[in-house]
Amino acid sequence: MASRPQVDLEEGRPMDTRKLSYFVKIVDSGSITKAAAALHVAQPALSQQVSALESDLKQRLLIRSKQGVEPTAAGHTLYRHAQTILRLVEQARQDVATSGAAPSGRVSIAIAPYSMASSLTPQIIREVGRRYPDIVVHLTEIFGGVLSEAIKNGRLDMALIYEPGKIRGVQFTTMIVEDLHLVTHEDVDVAQGRTTVTLEEASTLGLFLPEKNHTLRQIIEKGLAEHGLPLRLVGEVESVPSLVRLIRANLGATVLPKSAADALFPDENFKVLRIVEPACRARSPCAPPTTNRCQRPPRPCSSWSRRCCSNS
Repeated sequence: MASRPQVDLEEGRPMDTRKLSYFVKIVDSGSITKAAAALHVAQPALSQQVSALESDLKQRLLIRSKQGVEPTAAGHTLYRHAQTILRLVEQARQDVATSGAAPSGRVSIAIAPYSMASSLTPQIIREVGRRYPDIVVHLTEIFGGVLSEAIKNGRLDMALIYEPGKIRGVQFTTMIVEDLHLVTHEDVDVAQGRTTVTLEEASTLGLFLPEKNHTLRQIIEKGLAEHGLPLRLVGEVESVPSLVRLIRANLGATVLPKSAADALFPDENFKVLRIVEPACRARSPCAPPTTNRCQRPPRPCSSWSRRCCSNS
């Protein structure tokens, strides 16, 4: 009589969400020691949880060094899935608790710095609060590349950013297309008596811009390169207060949509000149999550953000 093949009962067993939450915290902290302190768990016990995960998955998940820990390729994959799983579990708890009730819960909305979205936040908060008083809106400001990844991983419900092009796992809905403007100190000798400035004239000035991963920087660099014009980069600035002080001190200029300039510099007497010959334009989309988790709270916020943009 032929023997029956043995079945490994360990395969496919349920994964403990607590281990996943510990793993996410370790990756976010970059250190098992820091994660243990934040979680109020003994460091050896936390290390054992990671070892148990690695044993279950038969993969090395973390690279340990004196500087801390970094996820391996397998660790990155688990990190992405773990964030989605933990968010789904929390969303399921909230949905069951509020079943049949009005939309409620926490909605995370991120906006990109140097964008017109910052001027929309009062309207979004006002309208969501009026129509959906049980929703708590969490607002944050982070940059496009990190922001898009956060949407894919389920850490954000939606975002208002500069459109970075196609990103797998993120769906963009363009809400507004804006001309870019040169923003300078009023004493800068450029485009005197005009409300426009050519791209060539703008290229003669030193610019403060965000880092290369910011879509606004990429639009400007591409426009200059296509016309054989130089980029005179004075510095990379990702702090609005610092940018205000630098332009106020007449140490350089920047490039923004007019709506962003109006929102960021309401009390400054800066020159705001539309760039022409050729015009440079930036798209500002809404990026809702594309996962299949329940989206009861995000939908009203998303619809109102689109309406606010159309009314701006």
